[in-house]
Amino acid sequence: MGLDKKITAIGFIGTGVMGKSMARHLLDAGFELFVYNRSKEKAEELLAKGAKWAGSPGELAKKTEVIISIVGYPQDVEEVYLGKNGVVENAKEGTYLIDMTTSTPSLAEKIYHAAKSKGLKALDAPVSGGDIGARDAKLAIMAGGDEEDFREMKHIFDLLGTNVVYQGPAGSGQHTKMCNQIAIASNMIGVTEAIVYAKKAGLNPETVLKSISTGAAGSWSLSNLAPRMVKGDFEPGFFIKHFIKDMKIALEEAKRMDMEVPGLSLAESLYEELSRNGEENSGTQALYKYWK
Repeated sequence: MGLDKKITAIGFIGTGVMGKSMARHLLDAGFELFVYNRSKEKAEELLAKGAKWAGSPGELAKKTEVIISIVGYPQDVEEVYLGKNGVVENAKEGTYLIDMTTSTPSLAEKIYHAAKSKGLKALDAPVSGGDIGARDAKLAIMAGGDEEDFREMKHIFDLLGTNVVYQGPAGSGQHTKMCNQIAIASNMIGVTEAIVYAKKAGLNPETVLKSISTGAAGSWSLSNLAPRMVKGDFEPGFFIKHFIKDMKIALEEAKRMDMEVPGLSLAESLYEELSRNGEENSGTQALYKYWK
């Protein structure tokens, strides 16, 4: 099926650190793009490149055939899709709804069923890769929903990421993202401790990274975030406040499944302390400051 012939107008909700880059890729691919963000100034760069402004999620929904969102918190997702002037009440029958926010599996299922009742097609498709992955269109995208709908949207996903995987029915994308965040949480502690240890041992952390980032200790965080720690760059590729939100979701899901998650629990407590000390808007690599 020639998706590019069928779908001309895409709506994008949430033009923050990651959303702005993701939306730009859709513009570059030639789609007519409508954007909505609570703060219009965060969309100005996209508007200057040819995107069109929508005054609300509902207004955006009336003008588009595919709607993609990446916002902050589950309550924001619920407001966007199920609110008074939200997407579900205003979208045309047959519209694809793709939420790429990291949110709760139960909300993904709720949106899926609400969309289905209106003749809409909903996918939960959270991403991993941070600002770099969004900028370079190299995100990992993990999708839940009906497999047929996923296949229909694959061409669009491929404009945003290089590792696009269908995970199962509604909510499966969010559950997979929880696995991702659980793995990152403990890994960030190890990465940070390694950099602090290198400095205390009188080593050059940059030289240490050359050795350990390609061996058994290698990870995305070690390659991409440890260098930022070394340089004292704590600007957000992914906000601490959003990582805490993700970890809380994972802790709740683990509790529901009667599963102990000691590594996740420890990481969440360290990041909570950083947040209390005013670091909630720093990038996750600011965990380094815990040892300082």
